[in-house]
Amino acid sequence: MKKDLPENTVENISIAVVLESSGPETKTWKVYLLNLKNVKLETVLISSKGYGEKDGEQVKTSILRHSLGDIQAQSYAAIELIDEQVFGLTNEYWLSYYLNGNIYDKKFIFVPESIVDTNLIRIPLLNKPGVMIG
Repeated sequence: MKKDLPENTVENISIAVVLESSGPETKTWKVYLLNLKNVKLETVLISSKGYGEKDGEQVKTSILRHSLGDIQAQSYAAIELIDEQVFGLTNEYWLSYYLNGNIYDKKFIFVPESIVDTNLIRIPLLNKPGVMIG
């Protein structure tokens, strides 16, 4: 049962939506996993989806599943490209990984309209502008 499982707390790991490039009419955004730990993450899996209301209609995006393998200490891995059209939705990333033989998981949620210019910071390890949650 779930109550019998240990509570493995996820720390020093973040998900960031990063501005990769910007032109006069388009911006390219990419989602990254950042391992800010001093140890390697093993067998990293992430599922992503978007949901919410757009133009008065309930909207759900496809659920995407990503296998990232192992992520070295103090490094990052690209998860997916993300379209600005879904920034008005809730964007959810569910992370699972192994560390020292134990499984960890955490849900990261970007609420609607949180990925905006006023929330941009300099993302560690990448040194690019973006919005990060951890």
